[in-house]
Amino acid sequence: MTRHETFDVHPIAEKDFVLATDLDGTFLGGTEAQRAEFYQWIENNRARVGLIFVTGRDPGFVTQLVRDGVPRPDFVVGDVGTTIAAFDLNGQVCPIDALEAEIATAWGDASTRVHAALHSAPGLTLQSTAFRYRVSYDLDPDRFDNKTLDVVAGLGLDALVSDNRFLDVLPVGISKGPSLLRLLAHLGVKNENTLVAGDTLNDLSMLELGLPAVAVGGSEPALLERLEGQAHVHCAEGVGVAGIAEAILHHKLLSETKPQGGA
Repeated sequence: MTRHETFDVHPIAEKDFVLATDLDGTFLGGTEAQRAEFYQWIENNRARVGLIFVTGRDPGFVTQLVRDGVPRPDFVVGDVGTTIAAFDLNGQVCPIDALEAEIATAWGDASTRVHAALHSAPGLTLQSTAFRYRVSYDLDPDRFDNKTLDVVAGLGLDALVSDNRFLDVLPVGISKGPSLLRLLAHLGVKNENTLVAGDTLNDLSMLELGLPAVAVGGSEPALLERLEGQAHVHCAEGVGVAGIAEAILHHKLLSETKPQGGA
């Protein structure tokens, strides 16, 4: 990764609409035809549409994804909110120091403490990626002991279980939602012009922000339960990008340009 120095040639704050989307099951979801059509719609409207990936994935994954043909994001909130970065025109993820300083301070040297405390925790397998400000595990729900959550709290950290398959240990108060809000404010992007999209519990903190939001079709039932009754959240029928396209119309965002990929 390189450090952030410059913004895109089209400042995202000047665009009419910004999509802040999770990846797996959301921006990467839907049929191949729906994805191709929706991605082309984004490319055709780059001057008006901004794109932010808000994901649990690491920067290396995002870089490879774009090399494989997925539309290039303007910015990335990665690592479940512990990375806040620009994505430059050379395909590099560039962390924004001013926005990450608080995260780095909150994390400190926690990786070593987490590894030691959870080394023998049942049902957890440490993920191989060396994250900067988080520790993440694959979770076996049949063996996982909820007392592990108390162990993490005792370390002064937050634990986030999502899709009943993953456990992320994070700095207190840091997750997708707060990091996205920090980025939008830094960029001068209006909240009402931003659609947030997701499908699992690690998206809850951004879907609950009060911005126009969508839980795409096929979302985790526990997420839908937590979002019940929140009028700003559209629970879509369409899966993945089809649900995003459905929500753009539902929220009347960029209404004069019909998004493609919802058929």
